[in-house]
Amino acid sequence: ARVQLRHLPFALGRVGFAGLVVALERPRVGLERTESWTEGVDIVVALDSSGSMAAEDFKPKNRFFVAKAATRTFVEGRPQDRLGLITFAGRSRTVVPLTTDRSMLLQRLSELKLGDQGDGTAIGMALGNALARLRASKAKSKVVVLVTDGGNNAGEIDPDTAANVAKGLGIKVYTVGVGTAGGPVEIPVPVRDPETGQVVERRVMAQVDVDEKLLGRIAETTGGRFFRATDPAGLAQTYAEIDRLEKTEVKTTTYTRWRETFPRVAVPAAGVLAAVAGDEAQAVGAIA
Repeated sequence: ARVQLRHLPFALGRVGFAGLVVALERPRVGLERTESWTEGVDIVVALDSSGSMAAEDFKPKNRFFVAKAATRTFVEGRPQDRLGLITFAGRSRTVVPLTTDRSMLLQRLSELKLGDQGDGTAIGMALGNALARLRASKAKSKVVVLVTDGGNNAGEIDPDTAANVAKGLGIKVYTVGVGTAGGPVEIPVPVRDPETGQVVERRVMAQVDVDEKLLGRIAETTGGRFFRATDPAGLAQTYAEIDRLEKTEVKTTTYTRWRETFPRVAVPAAGVLAAVAGDEAQAVGAIA
């Protein structure tokens, strides 16, 4: 046992020396942290709620129902952006200003009804209203999505003038014309019965033409695009394409914080060497 213990100081000395060599390499541990942030898009959807949107060439139900459903899917697919909602017919009304509150916006969207903005289609008024919502925005990208099934026939604002204002403000306008191409469509129209005074629904055949030239000019002037959706699938594809064109930019930065760990090795190693040196000194003193 004494023979074995005689070698212990030598072994401990080697351990201590090895520890100091490791400490001189300055070992350290990296603590990594990743931060992500988004550069969202501010988007205002302007949805036509004029009487012609009740046309039943889009199923289920009518153009307005399908347009609301497609808008809902679009909103749900953009969780990082601020979105607003405008409805228009003969007048234009802000339903929801720019917000990140998806549930509130979707609730208000579901409550929209046809005909609550009078008769006619005031595209210029709708566009002017949307620009007012986006004017103060500091977002990198500002967008209006205008969905209609007709042409401008009401309101005090000229659509081409509004488009030029949008261009000056750096706001892109995507215009979407909805409805089957050519021919009259059946539209349920509420009328008051002169005998009973009650409001009843009558069906009429009406010719509703999308002003493709106007919508194309608005989109071209502002750097957006004009889409023609002649059925529900086409409208869904249109929204999907707008979603693809206006992607939210997500940036990620990784930070690494280094923590020195050599003291954890150097201190014990130095302690071991000091203890060994002390033992050897005592041994030499005993021999002397």
